[in-house]
Amino acid sequence: MRFIALKTEDGTVRGKLSFYCRMLKVTRQGFYQYMSNRNRPWKYQQLADVMREIVSEDEYNDTYGRGRMYQALVLRQPEGIDIPSERTVYRIMEKIGLSHRPKHKPNGITRADRKAHKSDDLLKRDFTSREPLKKCVTDITEIKAKDGKLYVSALFDCFDAAVLGLAMDTNMKAPLCERTLTNAVYSYPALRGAVIHSDRGAQYTSEIYRKAVARHGILQSMNSAGGRCHDNARCESMWARMKEELLYGRYDTEQMMVEELKTLIWRYFISYWNNRRICSANGGLPPMVKRQRYYEILEAAA
Repeated sequence: MRFIALKTEDGTVRGKLSFYCRMLKVTRQGFYQYMSNRNRPWKYQQLADVMREIVSEDEYNDTYGRGRMYQALVLRQPEGIDIPSERTVYRIMEKIGLSHRPKHKPNGITRADRKAHKSDDLLKRDFTSREPLKKCVTDITEIKAKDGKLYVSALFDCFDAAVLGLAMDTNMKAPLCERTLTNAVYSYPALRGAVIHSDRGAQYTSEIYRKAVARHGILQSMNSAGGRCHDNARCESMWARMKEELLYGRYDTEQMMVEELKTLIWRYFISYWNNRRICSANGGLPPMVKRQRYYEILEAAA
């Protein structure tokens, strides 16, 4: 009989090292290195603690992927902690159970009115802007509720992804889009003269909406002929992020009333999205923080 190891009276386990190394397919050097390092604290422990703190600061931060987590760390600059590469941040997140993978993809819900007059595509898929209130995108999304469906219409600024106008209703008719535009202009009068891009849905080609566009001095832009999904990809992406961060895995919306959903979505966009959410497109800055810095730079240069 051959013993692999013996346990002595004091609890020490003794065995033949060469046998262990051979069975585990490791070298003696590797074994001794493991033994010398096993009781040392993990070198990323402090960084991992900061990551957990970032996630706990807001109820929606648990959807942060490695990009936004890395940006959050760069913005925070924790004292005495070196921030590694984004790839290393990802590995740390995997190790401590913070990694997040989106589960759903959005589907467009508006339908074109082929007979209605269409506006030209003024953006040509360029969803960037160097100034606030110059280029915006707008769209509608649908959420199922216990007592029907809720349609959410929003207007986003291409400069910083801020929500400038928001309206919700139990139908997706043209007045919903008209209210979104009116709310945005009321809050931001300087929006007059901006380009606002949408798909070719019947709501945006309707007489009600086109009159509102003219009344507020807006330049209307629409997806190019053929209605390719990438022509309004910025909005589709924002809806996907909202549903992933706010709804999926948190709420069963079909067990919630429409009015409950309205409150939830309003709070998410106006409070969290605009003011606290890390936005990768802004270098990690929340939309209103980027906007404030822009105006501070202008004021300092004046």
